Amino acid sequence: MRFLVCGGAGYIGSHMARLLAERGHAVVVLDDLSNGHRQAVQWGPLLQVDLLDRAALEQVFAAQVFDGVFHFAARSVVSESMAQPFDYYRCNVVGTLNLLDAMRRHGVGRFIFSSTASVFGQPLQAEIDEQHPRQPINPYGSSKLMVEQMLAAAAAAYGLRSVSLRYFNAAGASYDACIGEAHACETHLIPNVLRSILGAAAPLQVFGDDYATPDGTCIRDYVHVEDLADAHLRALHFLEQAPGAHAFNLGNGQGFSVRQVIDAASRVVGRPVPYQVAPRRSGDPETLVASSRKAREVLGWEAHWTELDAIIESAWRWHRAQPW
Repeated sequence: MRFLVCGGAGYIGSHMARLLAERGHAVVVLDDLSNGHRQAVQWGPLLQVDLLDRAALEQVFAAQVFDGVFHFAARSVVSESMAQPFDYYRCNVVGTLNLLDAMRRHGVGRFIFSSTASVFGQPLQAEIDEQHPRQPINPYGSSKLMVEQMLAAAAAAYGLRSVSLRYFNAAGASYDACIGEAHACETHLIPNVLRSILGAAAPLQVFGDDYATPDGTCIRDYVHVEDLADAHLRALHFLEQAPGAHAFNLGNGQGFSVRQVIDAASRVVGRPVPYQVAPRRSGDPETLVASSRKAREVLGWEAHWTELDAIIESAWRWHRAQPW
């Protein structure tokens, strides 16, 4: 089968393209390279297209037949979304609407969407399941929730089959260090820890050490990027017998504090992590962990990379090979 991977030059999208190719599928990557990297496109041709360009999208779908679309292309920095909300709604909502409309016109009926646990907003419980109220507190989360709502409407009106996958923190790198996490504006904890060790970034800032957690720092859920790619592929197979719009939360099954990440990185690398404690950031919940029970029961998915040291070690192999 042939699949279009939107955002396939990015972090999670490139791992998805690789998994599809390894499973014998033809892959076409669509990416405007605003955040992705041309060198990450190794498992199929690259179409450099902006999702806001409706005419270019029409040409893509008119030129070849796709059996489904995986959608990772989005802007995803929470703080940036607060400062530039229109850019986020334009890219994440309007761009996705253009993509869905092109799919409808050309009869492509399966869609796997990379959503976010940010659709839930402030947590009302320590472990967040699919029944948790969806009340995003920033434009990034709101834009993803709007897409989920569009998918529900498209299922009812056009019969589009879709799955939205929600997760907090993708982490790690490919098993052979071929592809990894490289953002122009890096906001994720693990790569920033490793970059600070390498001297490729300023000392890490730990935002608050006085939370009501065992060591005073925030606790987060980290899911290995290869486990995420596996979940997306399982979601595609699920749609073969499941019409409608569906959503699943994906989590590691446990949370790790900022200090635990720092300590694990020190063990993996064999040297201390330079860091400074800074004031809390407004709106940072102390604990965010996703429940994956539904994904386990329905998709048969579970995280295989559950040890923090192993997740960080895979990221370290990739980071230390980069020409920072």
